[in-house]
Amino acid sequence: MLQTEKQYVQWQENETLRNALWLSESNHMPPARIVLVDDTTTADDAYRLACEGTSLLWRGDFHNARQLLQALGRRIDRTNERSELRKIKKATNKPNAVNIKGIPNLFHQQRQLQAQRSRILSRLLLELDTDYVSKLRRAPDLSAACMAAFGQLDKSVDESCLLSFRDLQGALGAAQWREKGVPIESLGLSIFPHYGVFAPTRHEYVQLLLDAPLPASHDVAYDIGTGTGLLAIILAQRGVPQVIATDLNPRALACANENFTRLEFTNVQLQQADLYPTDAPLANLIVCNPPWVPAKPSSSLEYAVYDAKSAMLRGVLQGAKQHLAEQGELWLIMSDLAEHLQLRTRDELLRLFADAGLAVKYRLDTQPKHGRSQDDTDPLHVARSAEITSLWCLTLI
Repeated sequence: MLQTEKQYVQWQENETLRNALWLSESNHMPPARIVLVDDTTTADDAYRLACEGTSLLWRGDFHNARQLLQALGRRIDRTNERSELRKIKKATNKPNAVNIKGIPNLFHQQRQLQAQRSRILSRLLLELDTDYVSKLRRAPDLSAACMAAFGQLDKSVDESCLLSFRDLQGALGAAQWREKGVPIESLGLSIFPHYGVFAPTRHEYVQLLLDAPLPASHDVAYDIGTGTGLLAIILAQRGVPQVIATDLNPRALACANENFTRLEFTNVQLQQADLYPTDAPLANLIVCNPPWVPAKPSSSLEYAVYDAKSAMLRGVLQGAKQHLAEQGELWLIMSDLAEHLQLRTRDELLRLFADAGLAVKYRLDTQPKHGRSQDDTDPLHVARSAEITSLWCLTLI
């Protein structure tokens, strides 16, 4: 999320020292070196400068900035294809024991390359005024999308802001998601994500939640880490009288609240909390779809995918004993991708259950349907093609 304390950036332009508010969704530090670039700047020169750590403030046509970003991306990809990753990628896709052992290293190398790619692409900057208006030629109306993503700027000081073109693209994309929604076919409805809230574009697990039999008593249910509110909506649709949905992210709470309001659910309560709600009745059912991969996230959106040292998973499991009613159930939605990436074993997962005083009552499985699981050019295809998503039904021992 955006930093709470204001940060500023300076650069020289037309023999004048300029200042602007620095906005960074990934909390990147303000750039130390900025050069002005425009339509006359070649992609090769821009790529060289960006690789050297120089940020590029765009002063050309707005749409040409998008083309430059695409050109930078192609150059990064070509560089990576010539790197050692290409050799490892070819070797890893051969399913033998020696090569499969290299998957964890490949996973970490891929993440490093992705982080490097993000840093380079984020060095293309745009300047906007306090109403998020761009003075560039052919610039579209950015105000509504930026306001929804980044919030109101302080107009009393009449200061401009600098942000990466990538963050701007994220805001524009989120505005489209928020307008069109993400259809959840098995529910016959759409979910409308907000900026900074993970969109449920991969939702094969929805059918698992529809198929799992509700506990005999299901008066109260919790949805831990609700995000867009999708799991809470499933429980409400299935007739759970009281659903308490929690999240620590204010953006997620606003997003979930909008989705609940759209669907006119009055039996869902929202609470800002780190995992479990406070001052709430014991739950007959707890549902949670924690991040599936035990690795450190590098941006706000990655917190929905990566869980450093399995901290959220451990917290949910350890807290269940205190918050579950007698005969209550914890439904844990988990992919086994971490096991195929050799980042966590099945035995380690089962040990986490047992250490929390939980036993497996049953498990429902489903195959992944997303495109990457079918893409044999993906360096991690061996792991992705073997992935299974499960609903673990856990009860107190």
